[in-house]
Amino acid sequence: MTGSRVVALGHYQPAKVLTNEDLAAMVDTSDEWIRSRVGIETRHVAGPDEPVDELAAHAGAKALAAAGLAPADIDLVLVATSTAIDRSPNTAARVAARLGMGSPAVMDLNVVCAGFTHALATADHAVRAGSATRALVIGADKMADITDWSDRTTCVLVGDGAGAAVVEATAAGAEPGIGPVLWGSVPEMGHAVRIEGTPPRFAQEGQSVYRWATTQLPPIARKVCDRAGVTPEELAAVVLHQANLRIIEPVAQKIGAVNAVIARDVVQSGNTSAASIPMALSKLVERGEIESGAPVLLFGFGGNLSYAGQVIRCP
Repeated sequence: MTGSRVVALGHYQPAKVLTNEDLAAMVDTSDEWIRSRVGIETRHVAGPDEPVDELAAHAGAKALAAAGLAPADIDLVLVATSTAIDRSPNTAARVAARLGMGSPAVMDLNVVCAGFTHALATADHAVRAGSATRALVIGADKMADITDWSDRTTCVLVGDGAGAAVVEATAAGAEPGIGPVLWGSVPEMGHAVRIEGTPPRFAQEGQSVYRWATTQLPPIARKVCDRAGVTPEELAAVVLHQANLRIIEPVAQKIGAVNAVIARDVVQSGNTSAASIPMALSKLVERGEIESGAPVLLFGFGGNLSYAGQVIRCP
């Protein structure tokens, strides 16, 4: 059994930008109201001709290019998404077709906002077990498709996008680059974040989510560090699910990552669900804000009141 590591990242956002002022012309809200409550300034929104698998494929192609790999080098594609409209072919299969891959295993994972960290752990397990050699792991969501744009409590939160990571086995005897996952859920509180109905619509109980995230998640995140053999003070970066700046900042503070760069991509991108962590991480790496090999805490949380986190070594 060997370990695995993230070797490259990529991200993609649609061209259309929706500002707070744009939203104020659509619903009863304001730039000051949105910034003060969730910290969001802008978000990217995909058009009707940009399906979620297209967003995912763009991010995946960038990650492959950064890794110097061809599509045929991938034997497992995992896509974390909760906004795929069609059931089959699944999003991973459509990504594989768009990228011209050979015959990879293709799976979608729906763990909503914690989807990417669940998918990354699944890829790590597959490589460790020897059932995959290289995996393309993508978080992609098109929240525009499931949002009621007349509901000012939810439409101000969301954005569209995708982020991707290439995962491969570590060399024999090398230290694993993806630490043990710690994951779980609070099933009896699953109603706090919902995507339900026909057509499906996103809804949440904001105060319940805020209280749960800011009180229950910091000790769990510290346990993630313990499992990886890293103290919070040693973390070079913390990339939490980009739900709300008023959640990100207090949770990061309570974790105790005093020397870490804290991802705040929510300000420019909004809540992009499963895309938020890989997209934010990819941007930090692209800007050179994290050194290669440095420990980074990834921690997803949200829908189903699920959570999953691991410490990785920055590619």
